[in-house]
Amino acid sequence: MVVTTAYEVTAEVWRSDGPGDRYFVTLPNEVSERVLAAHGGPHHAASVPVSVALGRSIWSTSLYADLNTGSYVIAIKDDVRRRERVRDRQVVSLRFAVKR
Repeated sequence: MVVTTAYEVTAEVWRSDGPGDRYFVTLPNEVSERVLAAHGGPHHAASVPVSVALGRSIWSTSLYADLNTGSYVIAIKDDVRRRERVRDRQVVSLRFAVKR
């Protein structure tokens, strides 16, 4: 995969109400709109593959469309959350790059 446009965001971590301990960051609407405009389309609107960096941790995942907010969300992997000591409602800065 080729890495393309990179983005940096600061946002609040939130814990899902579903089963398990799942944590996410919702991208600001303007960032989600830029990602969709640059990399979306009918076949990519629901998810976009990315490489994410938070602190010293880097991982591959996808941005997923959140139908409630109209923005994309990024899941914070459990091992990353523990290693970086990320808590629910903590504001974090992360970087991500869209992959093709």
